Amino acid sequence: MAGRQYYASATAVSMLMMMVLMSFSSGVTTQELVITEPTEAQGRQGSSGLSDIDCTGYTFEDLFDYNFALFNINIGADWATAEMGAVAYVNGSNSATVRENLDGLFDGAPGGDNDWISTDEREAVREIGPMCIEDMETRLGIREGVPHRTNSGVAWNDLEFVEEGIALDEVDLVAPNHPEERSCTNFGASADCKEIPVSATDDLQISLFVKAGENHNMRFDQLPNQGVSNFTLALNVTNMTNADLVMTFPALQGLRIAGYAMEDDGVALVSGQDYTAPQEEFLPDGKLRIHQHVDYDKANWPVGRNLFIDFTTTVPESNDIPQWTNSKPNNNSIIPLMTGTDYLTVPGDELSAWATDSNGWNLNCEFANSGWSANQDEVGNLFVTSPSGATSSTATCSVIDPFGAVAEQTLDFTFGQPFTASAAINDGENIDLTVTPTGLVPEMTVSAHAHQSGSMGASRSSMASNQPITIALPMDGLKPGDVMIMGSATANNMMAFSYMLDYGLEKQSLPPVISLKVSFDGNNATWDATGLQFTLKGTVSDPDGEAVSLALQLCGSSATDFTTVGINWEIDVSIATCVLQEISTYDLVITATDESGVESVLEVNVADPDAQDTSNSGSNSDDDSASDDTSALPSVSLLATLTVTLLSAALIRREDD
Repeated sequence: MAGRQYYASATAVSMLMMMVLMSFSSGVTTQELVITEPTEAQGRQGSSGLSDIDCTGYTFEDLFDYNFALFNINIGADWATAEMGAVAYVNGSNSATVRENLDGLFDGAPGGDNDWISTDEREAVREIGPMCIEDMETRLGIREGVPHRTNSGVAWNDLEFVEEGIALDEVDLVAPNHPEERSCTNFGASADCKEIPVSATDDLQISLFVKAGENHNMRFDQLPNQGVSNFTLALNVTNMTNADLVMTFPALQGLRIAGYAMEDDGVALVSGQDYTAPQEEFLPDGKLRIHQHVDYDKANWPVGRNLFIDFTTTVPESNDIPQWTNSKPNNNSIIPLMTGTDYLTVPGDELSAWATDSNGWNLNCEFANSGWSANQDEVGNLFVTSPSGATSSTATCSVIDPFGAVAEQTLDFTFGQPFTASAAINDGENIDLTVTPTGLVPEMTVSAHAHQSGSMGASRSSMASNQPITIALPMDGLKPGDVMIMGSATANNMMAFSYMLDYGLEKQSLPPVISLKVSFDGNNATWDATGLQFTLKGTVSDPDGEAVSLALQLCGSSATDFTTVGINWEIDVSIATCVLQEISTYDLVITATDESGVESVLEVNVADPDAQDTSNSGSNSDDDSASDDTSALPSVSLLATLTVTLLSAALIRREDD
């Protein structure tokens, strides 16, 4: 690494991403940031109008003050690449400084350096940020051999940022619902651009992570011996205030911390007094994770502080032997799973209780049948891989610690699938689950229920021995859509088997049920005194429990202003549109639509109360006058027809008003 001799926690520098938030911190002298603008031939690139930004020589701490930062670095299995993730939390006055610095960064670009931070500038941060970070020093180095320190004069193997793998994001850089929020006023602002004053003290977060589609955002020269030989990790933690560093190394038996030191300008500090010692964590998948808290007092500036951690794979002088606990399964127990895949067989929180060791442990199983294997992830979950079509295999399992010490006792287990299954929906209301035992156990109890995220049907259970059984699983209470089957199986000498089965089943939506309330006098509607409006009432519900929307059509006009209380609905309907069109037949269509888009249609004929009854040949002159051209309303038949159409049943019902 050229320039400074100190090595910043890769993590910290990574946060440099904030570069964007940068500008220049008061109290820290830095060289002027160089911004490269495209030539006229190149055109304007990106929302910021900036094609590149030169951040050579900068570190995150040079430009940005955070209240707390969390940095995660995962060294790749190739010992040549690394993933860095970082989150910086900025509160109060620091957040105002960040916004001001960021706004100043875009001096010369539309909307830049105007004392307002905008959503356009936020997008520019994401756009040009990786260019800046790629130029920055990670201040992280690795060196194989005997323990090294900065003043040893050795050449460090420096980690470098990879622009293509860098992604940035933020939370509340442009604080939502800020009282001074406004539309952007600068020329060229996007149509939806919003901005707030840089003086805003609302909390914000900035994060750096590996870009989607990439597998690393840092690289270094591959370690010749890939971690087997002793090596030293050096980190410059100068100006890193209140930060947690988490570093994870590839699985390597015996890898551990052999020593560490922290120095201020080459003077050793006292562990436990001046700094917190690094803590090691041995993960179940064989990886080594280091936790380090850093808290640099800015009053010490410009003192350079460096952390050194020495690693080795040599066997420690003393090491305890892992031991099985009473929580372990009995010898010759059956451990159920689904075969033909990489199956999560035992959750990590359950498996961790099987054994104990001060340095951690993992389960090592040797299978009798080919194609079977077992491994644990970093949280301890046990995955078993088996070939397609296999039913079961025995295995001898032992407990081993990170340094190769093995528990004296081994246990024999049978791993296998207790049943196969199929499922179908035949009646629209139940799932028929057919369970076929494989013979792994003589007899078992199978329980299951129809399952959706956040809801489930009633559970059903049945005994299964050597013949297929079918269990009907009700779908009552489930929404239309995808449905899975969740359940468990229990048997003597077998661990409880919890399963989730997905057969691509779908519960179909049933149509809403809508009806009209008829008045005491037998009419479909109640007219008001003007004779120009009537009221309809009814009920509507959905068998699936979905929300239902209502719409009405009359004389080419539509209305949706229904009043609903529970299952009851009501609407006032004007016939003004009908009168204008000289339509005297009031045939309405009410459509009920559920959340799945399934409709039911109610057809209603409303009689005109002023219409003449022509069914009686003995009508008097007063009745005849009701049909005179001077009548306020067109005449219609007194016969009204109510038709309720349910899409699912195609049922039509007629009633005379």
